[in-house]
Amino acid sequence: MPDETLTIAIPEIRSLAMDACLACGASSSVAQSLVDATISAACEGTRDLGFPHLMDYLARFRSGGINGQARPKIQHPLPALIQVDADGGIAQLGFDLIFEDYVKRIRAFGVVTFTQKNSFTAGELGYYVRRLAAEGILSIAVANGPALMTVPGSRRKIFCTNPIAFAAPAGPGRRPVVIDQASSATAFVKLRSAADEKRSIPDSWALDGNGQPTTDASEAIKGALLPFGGYKGANMALMVELLAAGLSGAAWSMDGDDFIDETRRIDAGLTVIGMAPIDAVGFAERLDRYASRLEDDGVHVPGRNRDRPLSAHVTVPLALVEKLKHLSLSTPPDR
Repeated sequence: MPDETLTIAIPEIRSLAMDACLACGASSSVAQSLVDATISAACEGTRDLGFPHLMDYLARFRSGGINGQARPKIQHPLPALIQVDADGGIAQLGFDLIFEDYVKRIRAFGVVTFTQKNSFTAGELGYYVRRLAAEGILSIAVANGPALMTVPGSRRKIFCTNPIAFAAPAGPGRRPVVIDQASSATAFVKLRSAADEKRSIPDSWALDGNGQPTTDASEAIKGALLPFGGYKGANMALMVELLAAGLSGAAWSMDGDDFIDETRRIDAGLTVIGMAPIDAVGFAERLDRYASRLEDDGVHVPGRNRDRPLSAHVTVPLALVEKLKHLSLSTPPDR
């Protein structure tokens, strides 16, 4: 039987989530960045990486697996390159701190790279590119983390889910094109959700602890995810790894700490490449006309989501709201 849900006003759930973050040991700046990204995922992106994923952050704030008081260190080794050390905190904060300057540099130089190491996993990757699209900027984002996925020819976990996201800005009143997908056949949060709900999974998603395909999500968590499309997904994961961890100096996925252990700090990498169209208005108008032609021909254009209007409310599991209320009243951990 599906969990009972609650439709709640965004200002109310924002306040509740902020209180929970602060009570679990996050600073106000960390909490603000995380809650903004969470609401964005819940309303415009991947809902599984919205409020359900927020609970992972809260647990790690309390355990010390995320530095809730992080102060990212920002460097500009080149005019078109921004490097950030996230100080063991969340990935979103470093991006927030440089965002205004990042947009200015992209408009000045045409193409600018942001790269970050030493953070928790990036969360919903579409969040970063959607924000740039709102500024009229095209962008590609890639991220890695601790190894969760094996590849053809190997018997061990080599890569994380290694997602890639892309966004292109649309005209006024229109949503951008947004593509956000993992290199793995499914996201780890979806696998864990299936295990929690005791749902079966396709046997192409993962291997069990003995290296055999499985439809049992609980057994899959003991094993490894599989890439989509065999070698094609594995090749994309490698490309993401080199851009996310290689450029940033973050840990290679196969060298990262255990993702399941909530007490361990994760040194994940994130790279975002922003590109300014020469004629932003003309580009957006051309994209709108092209996207409309595709949609009229039955093609799904990711991100446009005609059936998902923006709302002042969000629907979340009632149990999650109760958990947030409980956490918001707890005592911050003593560090």
